[in-house]
Amino acid sequence: MSDTVEQDTVASVHYTGTFVEGEEFDSSADNDPLVFLVGHGQMIPGFEQEVLGAKVGEKREFTLTPDRAYGERDDDAIQKIERSKFPESMELEVGMVVGAHSDQGPIQFTITEIDGDVVSADFNHQMAGKTLRFEVEVVEVRPASEEELAHGHVHGPGGHHH
Repeated sequence: MSDTVEQDTVASVHYTGTFVEGEEFDSSADNDPLVFLVGHGQMIPGFEQEVLGAKVGEKREFTLTPDRAYGERDDDAIQKIERSKFPESMELEVGMVVGAHSDQGPIQFTITEIDGDVVSADFNHQMAGKTLRFEVEVVEVRPASEEELAHGHVHGPGGHHH
């Protein structure tokens, strides 16, 4: 039984994520730990790389530059969309995050400007361009089951339910 985070293990971690300025953006503190299958792209790349090799009970702190987190901001990802493409009943506000469906699956964008009948939509990830700090504590590590490896995600408590 491995107690070390490595490829094809299922890791349970408690974490707190903060921006470099110190503002917290996410934490598992009052929730169940985050459970993920290591090495299958479920987490941003830097997060996974930084917890590899950690043992149960170990705490790690690390800072991820945008290239290891959600990428740099891309100005081409801001698009102008006709107001008529949105449901009429939907109240649009600047700063609002809207979910939509695309050929690649569900996407989200942030409304950055509303100019008459034209809405500016920013398709950059909300964390794009940001440097993120994480404090992570490894709570549990177990080998992944064959089924989990086949599906590429965790099953059972804290995992993915079909």
